Amino acid sequence: MLESAVRAAGDIARKFYGTDFKRWSKEGGSPVTEADLVVDAFLKQTLLAAHPSYGWLSEESVDDPSRLTAERVFVVDPIDGTVAFVKNKPHFTICAALVEKGRPIAACVYNPIAEECFTAVTGGGAHLNGQAIHVSAQDRIEGAHMLGPKTIFEGWPEMEISSYSSIAYRAVLVAAGRHDAMISLTTKHDWDLAAADLIVQEAGGLLSDEVGQALIYNTPGATQRVSVAAGPVLHRLLLARLRQKEDSVLSFGQA
Repeated sequence: MLESAVRAAGDIARKFYGTDFKRWSKEGGSPVTEADLVVDAFLKQTLLAAHPSYGWLSEESVDDPSRLTAERVFVVDPIDGTVAFVKNKPHFTICAALVEKGRPIAACVYNPIAEECFTAVTGGGAHLNGQAIHVSAQDRIEGAHMLGPKTIFEGWPEMEISSYSSIAYRAVLVAAGRHDAMISLTTKHDWDLAAADLIVQEAGGLLSDEVGQALIYNTPGATQRVSVAAGPVLHRLLLARLRQKEDSVLSFGQA
């Protein structure tokens, strides 16, 4: 049900893509388009019609605090990577997760332009268009294919660095083994990460905060400060490197 709804939402987004759709800036400067709102309304109506007792958390919906007491919550980003969508770059995704007790139990991340549908359910593995996927076996930082802003990796060993405006897309590309790791050191929201989190996990990887703790979703603030995704060995090395960097900054500040 989750995948079929997200795929249908992708059809809607695809009709807007590359056209002269309405767009504007939200408070804080981030872009939003009429496509974001239409996709959000479709998913909310479709998913809650099937499960009216579930909570709802979405980037483009007014927050309803009743989600905090719901047994299960849909966490949705109607278009993650709106900047790419506006610029006609095929690197945006539609994301939906079902969260229970703070963790995702079903997930779908769909790039409707590339026709890449990443899915996962707890204990069922991760899939891309129905085919099983797995994180890479990269076990060194040097030579790794990293996703994230280049400024993060200044002074790090030599590696290949690229990025996309959709952080969910970055994470699922790690899940599929196309890239080795993803790091974000800026605050994200639950809807950016919840669906991709489960897909990474079911693909044999880890997506955590900077100290290795699993991210907890559907909190009052619905935000995540740091996110790191990779296979288990590389993930451990990246966390150690981030701690080393943080320790050096703290030591410099105390000097």
